[in-house]
Amino acid sequence: MNLLQDWNWSLDGWIIVAGMLCAIASALLGNFLVLRKMSMLGDAISHAVLPGLAAAFFITGTRDSLPMFVGAAVVGVLTALFTEWIRGFGKVDEGAAMGVVFTSLFAAGLVMIVQAADRVDLDPGCVLYGAIEMTPLSTVTIGAFEIPRVVIVLSTVLVVNLLAVLLFYKEFKIASFDPALATTLGINDSFMHYLLTTLVAVTAVASFEAVGNILVVAMFIVPAAAAYLCTDRLGTMIVISVIVAALSAVFGHLGAILAPQLIGYHSTNTAGMMATMAGLLFVVAALFAPRYGVVVAFVRRGALSLRILAEDVVGLLYRAEERSRTGAQLNKTSIRQVLVSRPWVTSMVLALLRRRGDLVIDHGGYSLTDQGRERARTLVRSHRLWEQYLVTTVGVVENRLHPNAEQLEHYTDTSLRTQLDEEMAHPSVDPHGTPIPAEKP
Repeated sequence: MNLLQDWNWSLDGWIIVAGMLCAIASALLGNFLVLRKMSMLGDAISHAVLPGLAAAFFITGTRDSLPMFVGAAVVGVLTALFTEWIRGFGKVDEGAAMGVVFTSLFAAGLVMIVQAADRVDLDPGCVLYGAIEMTPLSTVTIGAFEIPRVVIVLSTVLVVNLLAVLLFYKEFKIASFDPALATTLGINDSFMHYLLTTLVAVTAVASFEAVGNILVVAMFIVPAAAAYLCTDRLGTMIVISVIVAALSAVFGHLGAILAPQLIGYHSTNTAGMMATMAGLLFVVAALFAPRYGVVVAFVRRGALSLRILAEDVVGLLYRAEERSRTGAQLNKTSIRQVLVSRPWVTSMVLALLRRRGDLVIDHGGYSLTDQGRERARTLVRSHRLWEQYLVTTVGVVENRLHPNAEQLEHYTDTSLRTQLDEEMAHPSVDPHGTPIPAEKP
C-alpha cells in the first residue's frame, strides 16, 4: 500500500508552507527568549490573548480575522507590559509575574467567552490545536495565484521578525547575555525587552489560527532549546533553530499522514504532530549534540578515561624501569591492581598500546618500546615538574603532591612544561629527590 496515495500538493504543500513559516518566525525570537530565560513568555501570551479575542467579538460583533487579530495583539502586548510592571513594582521574579498576568487574563477571557457562548461558536479543539489543515481553504488572489490567507499573514510576520533580528542583532545579543553591559554601552535594555515581547505577542497571535493556543509554545522554545545544545555561538544557534523548526513542520505533516496509517488510524492532528516532531528533534539534539549531547559527552568522557589510563600504564612501566635499572616487565594482573582498573578496560588499553607500538609482550609480561618509553618519559617529567612547582610555589603539603600532580600531568603540553621548568630555574630533582627527566634525552 502506498502510504502517500492521498498526497495532494495543492493542499499538503500549503499546509507544510504554513507550518514552516509559523515555526521559523517563532524560532527566530525563541533564541532570545531562551537566552534571556523568558521561555514561558510565549506560553503566557498565547493564553492571555483569549480576552482580546472575546473583546474583539463584543466590540465588532463579528469573527472576521482582522478585528480578532487586532484584539489579540493588543492584549498580547499588554501582557508583556503588565508582566514587566508587576515584576518591577511588586519586586517579584519574572516567572511569578507571568503567572499572575496570564492566569488572570486567561480566566477573564473564559468568563467573556461564556457570556458570548450563545452568540458565537467556539471549537475548543481549534483553540488548542489550531486548524492548519484548513489552511488551503481560505485564499487571497494575488495576480494569477490563489494564496492561503494564513500564509500571507505568517509570511509578513516572518519578514518582520527577520528584519528585527538583522537590524538589532548586536543589541539583542548583548542585552541577552549581559543587560548591565548593554546599558553601559548605551543600549536601552528596556526597549529591547519590550521590542522582543511585542514581536512575540504579534507572532503568537498570528500563529494562533495555524497551530493553536498551546502548541505555538513548542515553536517558540523547542527549536531554540535544541539549537542551544548544539553550539555556543549565537549566529550558529539561530541558523540551527531555523533548520530544526523547518524540519519539524515538514516531518510533522508527513508524520500526521504516515503514522496513523501504520497503526490503523485514518489521521491525526497536524499541528500536534509538528510539535511532537520538534520534541523528537530536541531529544536527538540532547543525545547527540556535539557540545552537550548526553551520548557524545559519555563517549568523550570514555575516550578521555582510556587516554589517561593508557598514559598511566606507560608511566607505571617507566617508573618500574627506573627502579630496576635493567628493564622491567609487569603482567596484566599487576598493572590492573596498581592502577585499580577493571579487567576488561585494562585489556582494552593494553591492546591499544600494543597496536600503537608503545608496548610489547616479552615472556608473559609487558615492557616499553622506545616509542612508549619516550611517551612515558614526557609524562613523568610533567608529573615531577608539577610536584616541584606545587611545593616551591604553591606550598602544597607533601602528602597531597602526588594526587594533584597525577591529575595535572595529563593536561600538560610542551609549552607548559617549558614554562614550569623556567619558572623554577630548571630543577633537576622533584621534592622526593627523584631525578626529573630532561625534555629531550
